[in-house]
Amino acid sequence: MSMDFGYDVVTAEEYDRQRSLYGPLTESLRRLIAAGLHTEVDEDTVREARAAIDAVTGMLERKQRPATAVLHEATGRPLVWANPAVGLRNAIAPPMEIQHEDSGRCWSEFTLGAAYEGPPGWVHGGICALVLDHILGEAASDGLTQPKFTGTITLRYLRGTPLGPLRAEAYIERTEGAKTYARGYLSDAEGTTVEAEGVFIVPAWARDAG
Repeated sequence: MSMDFGYDVVTAEEYDRQRSLYGPLTESLRRLIAAGLHTEVDEDTVREARAAIDAVTGMLERKQRPATAVLHEATGRPLVWANPAVGLRNAIAPPMEIQHEDSGRCWSEFTLGAAYEGPPGWVHGGICALVLDHILGEAASDGLTQPKFTGTITLRYLRGTPLGPLRAEAYIERTEGAKTYARGYLSDAEGTTVEAEGVFIVPAWARDAG
């Protein structure tokens, strides 16, 4: 059962077209964010860059899409391209590309750079929470195809999470009625840095519909 939020359905062909068009744009925006964080160019260059960025922003603002959700016709999965964890079109997303196993376990390997920094050299704790909340939700909702939303999430920060290559993983522990209990973790090459457990709840409107 897919969540009914008034999705626009796209064909596989249109999905591929949009992915090949907007994916590179988002990568360019990520480069811009990183460059802005670290630049030490002179004042005139900063002013010139700002004018150029404002001009490009104006170009992109000429036509804006309504805030509609999109559903992939072939798979039935929502395309959450604005999502701050996995969104293809969201430059603040790493993005996480979620892999789903037949067992229901899901995982993602990705890299967090300076845009996600808290203490120097370390990932901000809130970003760790974002990553884990999303991947636990992916596991609990079968890849976002079931209406289950975070009720509670508990995190245990075992040690700092360094910027760089990371892995997030999650699985369903058990289901009791409308509640699904999921567990997961975030890790680097040395092992687990953050553990998480969450309760994901089928909303009342979905229970009534069933």
